[in-house]
Amino acid sequence: MSKKLFTEQEQKLLMKHPYVKAVSEKAITYTDEFKAMAIKEYEEGKFARQIFEDAGFDIEIVGIQRAKSSLKRWRAAYQKNGLEGLEDSRKYYSGRPLERELSIEEKYARLEAQNALLRAENELLKKIDLAERMLVKKKKN
Repeated sequence: MSKKLFTEQEQKLLMKHPYVKAVSEKAITYTDEFKAMAIKEYEEGKFARQIFEDAGFDIEIVGIQRAKSSLKRWRAAYQKNGLEGLEDSRKYYSGRPLERELSIEEKYARLEAQNALLRAENELLKKIDLAERMLVKKKKN
């Protein structure tokens, strides 16, 4: 991680950028779209500085070393897992994994919760499908 800390003003400026998901005092979280685009441009022969500047980032704020190390990290993840390696895994793995074996009751409760979630998703998809059909029907008339 870079030693450079972002000021409040720099954070606000970076948050307005379309390729930035989040900014803190110490870090920038970029969109998956930007990561994929950066890797593609790197493979076409562009350097990290040029990629970031072409995307509209102020390299003086981001820092050349941060840009280089980000691109290096993304390339390694891309080579290991393809485009899936570029996704922010924090949205899927939050918290520390359990080290103990779950009891039957806990497993059952988790399966019930998962089942309820899947049923709710199914109902939502049915409603979306119905709304789309109604919209197509209105357009035909």
